[in-house]
This record gives sequence, structure tokens and C-alpha cells, in this order.
Amino acid sequence: MATPLSDTPLSPLRTIAVVGLGTMGTGIAEVLARAGRDVVGIDISEAQAATAVTALETSTARAVERGRLTARERADVLARLRTSTDLRTAADADLVIEVAPESYEVKQQIFRELDGIVRPGTILATGTNALSVTRLAADSLRPERVLGLHFFNPAPAMKLVEVVSSVLTAPAAVTAVTDLALALGKEPVAVGDRPGFVADGLLFGYLNQAAAMYEAKYASREDIDAAMRLGCGLPMGPLALLDLIGVDTARTVLEAMYAASHDRLHAPAPVLGQLSEAGLTGRKAGRGFYTYEAPGSATVVEDSLTPRADDVPVPGRPVRAVGVAGSGTMASGIAEVFAKAGYEVVLAARSAEKAETAKARVGRSLARGVDKGRLTAEAAARALERITPTGTYDDFAGVDLAVEAVAEDLEVKRQLFATLDKVCRPGAVLATTTSSLSVVACARATSRPQDVIGMHFFNPAPAMKLVEVVRTVLTADDVHATVREVCGKVRKHAVDCGDRAGFIVNALLFPYLNNAVKMVQEHYATLDDIDAAMKLGGGYPMGPFELLDVVGLDVSLAIEKVLHREFRDPGLAPAPLLEHLVAAGCLGRKTGRGFREHARR
Repeated sequence: MATPLSDTPLSPLRTIAVVGLGTMGTGIAEVLARAGRDVVGIDISEAQAATAVTALETSTARAVERGRLTARERADVLARLRTSTDLRTAADADLVIEVAPESYEVKQQIFRELDGIVRPGTILATGTNALSVTRLAADSLRPERVLGLHFFNPAPAMKLVEVVSSVLTAPAAVTAVTDLALALGKEPVAVGDRPGFVADGLLFGYLNQAAAMYEAKYASREDIDAAMRLGCGLPMGPLALLDLIGVDTARTVLEAMYAASHDRLHAPAPVLGQLSEAGLTGRKAGRGFYTYEAPGSATVVEDSLTPRADDVPVPGRPVRAVGVAGSGTMASGIAEVFAKAGYEVVLAARSAEKAETAKARVGRSLARGVDKGRLTAEAAARALERITPTGTYDDFAGVDLAVEAVAEDLEVKRQLFATLDKVCRPGAVLATTTSSLSVVACARATSRPQDVIGMHFFNPAPAMKLVEVVRTVLTADDVHATVREVCGKVRKHAVDCGDRAGFIVNALLFPYLNNAVKMVQEHYATLDDIDAAMKLGGGYPMGPFELLDVVGLDVSLAIEKVLHREFRDPGLAPAPLLEHLVAAGCLGRKTGRGFREHARR
């Protein structure tokens, strides 16, 4: 009788077979060879195996040119990789990593064949990001040695590796591959077996919602991608990322996630199926959501959907003076933006004292800009002089654009718009900075709803480049044109969207944050592992729990409630854990405790 793997101390994983030499398999083989492992690369295609060798030769030659490898080290790396089209060459491997296409039939066939080839103690790892590791393990003669080892693309650059255990996996196997990942310079995260695991489980729901948003013609592909890059600091927009991943691959992952969760947020958007069936699978096909210079190229070329720079239907209204209503961080930040761009600014608050305090905040911000060399002392002084603080909205009588940045409360905003309607001159544009409330509800508080529009700045306004321009069904064309022109003059990137909860950024961001909370609530993964997974595997500047604590759990809960109320989707219901923390007064950094403990400011 064979000794159970769980009782067997594993020898170091020196010889590793990689089955499947596509982009991911080739990248994993390179990582292993450069880390001193002997690698057997196996693919049914001789051409693909040769391509993998060429790719390694090219990347290591580049490393020598850049001084990262010596010629001798390069020769050693190349000598460590041998390729084959015969699975039997994996016989002496300590670990086999399967990176074949995302198909149970294909992967199960590979595992069945490996059962008759490898030693009893050899660990079998699947690189799947969508299929059940447990189901693959159950078909093996030794399910205790089967686990998931999910690298991220490109494998040489991406630090994250998800180590996926099934209920059958032996702890010794997990320890061995975790130690290997650390030796490779990667950061392993231990997760359980469910479709998408941590990083893709959160990422693909977000990508799916972005595809559905585009399909509904709520916003253009360019505006959706720009909004998430500039509003969230992501390295790529969701639709460009879908093209990179492969539209067909994304559809497969989502199908697996939906089969497990039955969450409508995971049901693949129909456009993903339509593009896949048409062969428009993204960069690899030369066309997906965007059109590319050639199959495999990263260069986007113009097509029939590309917006034209000269496509301006009507001219905007002239804007010389701007009124900013509010005294908080957002109001002072917006006042600074307009003042630096040369506009005369009236900064109005509920009292003259609050307005002076807001102007003083602008002064401190400008001084920091001078200290950092972003503007001269003279330019800062001129900008500050352009701001006139006041304790009465009557002083908005001469402004051409009034921007409110008061509390995120619909009744408060409606009362303010009723006041602006009385004091602002005819033809003045009235804008709300709301991030989640109905713009048309604010407009209906006035006698001129055609002059009202959403102008959602992001915090901190002087630094963040994005402005969501929100048209209602009543907004006049020239009002929309005015705000677009103004955004250009204050050096912000404007994206267009309609008047619905969350607009672009919050409608895509907060369901992702909510799903992260659900993962912790269900004890699937820890806060630290989820944050690490999204930063290292998804390129996010902050993990979801870091971001929730910065935004404020109460603010996040309020936005999630608005989204749930508007879209009526059960998957958007706020996670009970978030509600419990808010009820307990744990609101994030501002209270010293949220998902984590923070030093009091």
C-alpha cells in the first residue's frame, strides 16, 4: 500500500514539468528556469514548443542587454529548459503544472494520463482560474496530491500566486508549492476551491458589469475605460482588459462562476457571447471591444466606434465666473481647480466664517504645490486672489456656472438648487457634484431643469483628472457642451454618462468592494490575502479593504444601498458585515477603526 502523501515529507521541487506552452505556460517555464529549476515543457504542438524556447531565448537576451543576467547565467537558464510533445517526459518530475485550455475534458484527460506516468509522490497542479480543483482532483488516482497553482499573466512580472486547496489536498503538498512560490520570488496566497478564487473572483464580476454597461449603451467604451483608469488608478480599463484576457476566456470564467454562485452579477453579459461566437475575442483576434493593428497587437486603431475630436454638435455657453457652494474638502478642491485655471471664483458657505476656512484650506493646498514645485509662488498667490469667500448665495448673481458640493443628501441639495434658481442669472449653468443621487431630482427643484447637469469631481479634486459629466433627460445640448468645454479648460478628462445611480465609477467599483466584504464574511479569505491578491494580481493601487477604510464604511454603505435600491439586483444587497461595522461606529480611518485598526488623527 502506498504511503499517504500527507505523511510523506516532500523533497524539494527541483524538476518541474509544465504542460501547455501557451503564453501562460511559457511564462511559468521561464520563471522556473530562471530560478534554477530543471523544466520540462510539454505541448502537443511541436511549433508551440519551439515558440516557447524562442520566447525564452528572446527574453533572456533582453535581460543580458539590460544587465540583469550575464551571458553565462543566460546559457544556464536556457540549458534548464527542454521541451517535448510526449507527456511521458514528465515521469521524473517532482511537480507537474498543467496550463492547458480551460476545459474539464482536456484537463481530466491530462490528469488521467499523468496518473500512469509520474511517481506516487509527484504533486499535480492545475493552473485553472475557472474550473473546480476538487472536480479535477476527484478523477485522479491520488486526489491528495492535486491542487491549484494559479499564476497571473505575464507570469515573469506578476508577483501573485494563488495556492488552491480542495477538501482532498494534503497539507504537505500545499506546503511544498507554497515554499516553491516563495523561492520563485512570488507572493503566495492560500485560498479555497471556488471559481475565480480571490483575484479573478472579484475581477471578473467587475469586468462583466462593465461589459453590460457598454452593451446597454450607457457610456462609450472609451469613457468606461478612462473612468476606471482615472477614477480608480487602475492600469487598464475593464473593456481593454477583457480584450487582453480574451473575451472567450472571460465568458468561460463567468460561466463557471455563475454555475457555482447563481448570482446574476456573474451571468455573462450577452455581448461577451456575441463577440466570442463572432470570433472577436480581443487582441489575439485583432478585434474585440476595440480594433487592433493586427492579431496579437496591443496597438488600438480607429474604427467606426472611435469618437471624432471634431464631433461637437453645438457650442457651449461662455463661462468667466464660477460659483462653488460648500465648505468641505470637495468644495475647496473644486474652487482651487477653477482658480488655478484662471476663473474668478465665488466660494459660498452657510457662514462667512466657514467660507474663509474653506479658502484658507485652498491656500494651504496651493502652498504645498509650491513646495513640491508644481506651481510658482506667484501663480499660487494669483489663484488665491481669484477666490472670493462669502456667507451668502446671493453673491452667485453674476456667475456663469454654479457648482454645488454640499452634503450628499437629496433634500439638502434640492433646497440649494431652489435657492440657486432664484439668485443665478438666466442662462447660468447649475451643476451638482453628487456621486450617487438623482441629478434630475435636483433639476426639478428649479424652474429651469434644462440648465442643470451633473459634474462629478473626484477627491482630491486638484489631483484627480476625472470628471463624470451626467446628462439628464432634460439637460440642454449647449449646457452639456459648456461643461465639456470647461472640463477641458481646467485640464480634466470628462466622460459622459446618463443619470442613474453610481454613474460609471461607483456603479462598477462598489459592487466589487461589496463582494470582497462577502468573501471575508464567508471566511473564504482574510483581509490581508484579499488586499494582496488585488494589488499583486489585479494591479489595483489599493486593496478593497484599504480603500473601504479610506472612503469610509458609512459612505460605502450609503452608495451600496442606493445601487441596490435602483437596480433591484439581489447581488447588490450590502453585505451584512459592512452594515454591522457601520452600526458599531467602525467607519474606517476617520474613527480609528474600520476593517482594520488605525491611529487616531
